[in-house]
Amino acid sequence: MNTLTGKLQASPLLARVLPFVFFLVLTACQGSFGPESHYWVYLAKCVFGGWLVWVTWPLVSEMRWVISLEALFAGTLVFVIWVALDVPYPKLSQPDDSWNLHGHFGKASAMVWFFAGVRIAGSTLLVPLLEEVFYRSFLYRYILAPNWMFTPHNRFDTKAFLITSTVFGLTHQHWLAGIACGMIYQLLVIRTNRIGDAITAHAITNLLLGLWVITRCFGYAETYPWHFW
Repeated sequence: MNTLTGKLQASPLLARVLPFVFFLVLTACQGSFGPESHYWVYLAKCVFGGWLVWVTWPLVSEMRWVISLEALFAGTLVFVIWVALDVPYPKLSQPDDSWNLHGHFGKASAMVWFFAGVRIAGSTLLVPLLEEVFYRSFLYRYILAPNWMFTPHNRFDTKAFLITSTVFGLTHQHWLAGIACGMIYQLLVIRTNRIGDAITAHAITNLLLGLWVITRCFGYAETYPWHFW
């Protein structure tokens, strides 16, 4: 661990890329050891992701929450778009029902609420930090200029904007909503010249999506939107 910490401290690129890659690898492992491992690996991923954030926090100055009206508006707008675009169109994979907590544990199980809380905490507190630093701080600027570390966040470039937004979108099953989401977060960063606004906006979106799933799946809705998770 000390070797890893030293490498992150020595390389601004690794500090912004490696935590995201580790998080992505662990995501790919979810469900690999049986259906229940999907949830326990996610919990382990959150613990490890929390440690990565703790290590990289002093190394990545832009990894800071910023509360602003722009972030609140952008995060809410993306949530609305995400729900509105939940319509039939070619997806990158079959609808994922792996987070159907009712189907796996039963509605009366305390594990349903436990893992629902873990899911909301992970998607709200960890994912925005790791993803926004990777996409907005590293990838966008890396495409934009060779000396990306010294490139301000508020520079607009069509190529970097389209590539970053598309890559962001294609990492989600709902790729159309994902691309729109990536564009909005990127425009927010360009407008404010801060990654922190996008981190907050991303957190707001994921929190609202989590509450949307909870209120419908634990209420009286006829269809359960587990696939939003």
